[in-house]
Amino acid sequence: MKLTFLGTGTSFGVPQVGCQCSVCLSRDPRDKRTRVGAVIEAGSARILIDTPPELRLQLIANGIDKVDAVLYTHDHADHTHGIDDVRSFAFGAGSPLPIYGPAETLASLGRKFAYIFDPSMKPLPGTSKPEGTLRPLEAGVRVSVAGMDVTPVEVPHGNMRVFGYRVGSVGYVTDAKELPAAAEATLRGVKVLVLNALFLKSHPTHLSVGEAIATAQRVGAERTFLTHLTHRISHAELEAELPDTIRPAFDGLQVTVD
Repeated sequence: MKLTFLGTGTSFGVPQVGCQCSVCLSRDPRDKRTRVGAVIEAGSARILIDTPPELRLQLIANGIDKVDAVLYTHDHADHTHGIDDVRSFAFGAGSPLPIYGPAETLASLGRKFAYIFDPSMKPLPGTSKPEGTLRPLEAGVRVSVAGMDVTPVEVPHGNMRVFGYRVGSVGYVTDAKELPAAAEATLRGVKVLVLNALFLKSHPTHLSVGEAIATAQRVGAERTFLTHLTHRISHAELEAELPDTIRPAFDGLQVTVD
């Protein structure tokens, strides 16, 4: 199994427009962060997690020319607004792409991007459009997606719920303020854990770096990677301060999981 981080930045991305801070001006390529997304693959099967706005460029940069399904975490723009870039996958497969996530997220996608999901909206001859089928998931209920065991993990994010996912031995959680007991129990035993870590200081809707470290230590994965990082966090400085089993992720990082 392999995990590829397509993007590891916050909703603003890094560098942030108009900012002259040291991280935004950094020459370290690990400080260049597009919006959050990832791909998990096992054998020839690939699952895409979220469709961030830079999705086309992320896929090209990582040599990914096919995915078999999409898992959505929630309905915020930085996680969904690259959805049109799945056009090539559906077009090449000859059938709609299976798209999974929380019921309310999928319902919102169906409204905002009706041209993708409404079968009555046919492309004109000689043109194409993305095509997908919406498949709601329930928290804690394991399903098979592209031949992989996937269990949605419900976590709070302000006034909305977000789904993290356990995919085999990988746990992927973004935009969480905390891991409730049920989520921790589902993730315990993963070999690789991914957690959001927005700021060094506390935030009302995201884990801070300190909170993410404490959460990772409770889950006890062999390796944990921090994502959804802001321009207030230098990769090199954060890496130097973290425990050995916890590392900051960066765009393009690939992690192999036995």
